[in-house]
Amino acid sequence: MGLGTLAHTVGKLPLKELTAKLGEYPIDFVQLALSKAISDIDTGTGRLSPGLANYIAEHFDRQGIRIGVLGCYINPVHPDPDKRRGEIERFKEHLRLARDFGTSIVATETGSFDTFRDQDPERYLEIGWSVLKETVEELAEEAERWGVSIGLEPVCVHTLSTADKLKQLMEEIPSSTIGVVLDPCNLLDQHNFEEREEVVRHSLQTLGDRMVLAHLKDVVYREDGRPDVVKPGDGAFNISGFLDKLNEHKPHIDISIEGLEPHNISESINYLKSLMPKNVIK
Repeated sequence: MGLGTLAHTVGKLPLKELTAKLGEYPIDFVQLALSKAISDIDTGTGRLSPGLANYIAEHFDRQGIRIGVLGCYINPVHPDPDKRRGEIERFKEHLRLARDFGTSIVATETGSFDTFRDQDPERYLEIGWSVLKETVEELAEEAERWGVSIGLEPVCVHTLSTADKLKQLMEEIPSSTIGVVLDPCNLLDQHNFEEREEVVRHSLQTLGDRMVLAHLKDVVYREDGRPDVVKPGDGAFNISGFLDKLNEHKPHIDISIEGLEPHNISESINYLKSLMPKNVIK
């Protein structure tokens, strides 16, 4: 299993400085959100090209680091149609150029489930679902043209709030380009945290065949019920059990570690390597 992290974990830096800094850590790949990680290149919509994508990828490659996934975290249910159109076009540009960056995955979350509550308190969930479906259908058509995958990440407070919701969307949009970015902690809150083992089991059973990337972090819950993200091993999530289950469902899948700081990247990666199933080549 490849272990990586968000490229901007070390900050937003000039490309050469960014890649050199990331090269100091024992990571296999990064999840690269261009606008969050690179400070000296304009990567705005319309500015990307195959040449620029190759240039960026080459700098990571010199450090022995893959770009495992492009993070393009748009809001696909943005209530302003003009702004939503701008976000869709940015995501489609990432899809067109993903392979020039050396990856085949562009990932996003799906926007708050209550986006349209003020507009229609009774039908806001239905409206949000309809807008999300329309957006993903358009993105899937673009992904099919370029032979790449959309990584959708369910989050308990988003339009895709559960594994079942994402499964439903994939059934309503029968495109093989739609993949799953699974972060089990994003499906947990204070109401179901005690049932976290069942949430993990059900999520992998429901979505495991379509997973393209795993996210991993650790969490603790404060007295007010709000979560705090902590480095792996400092929280209450069963990381070892999750890695075992991942290996059963998707051997050698890439795992992006979240909630890290520059000072604990190496420690966390080495800790996770020590928990890897014995049949995984490290």
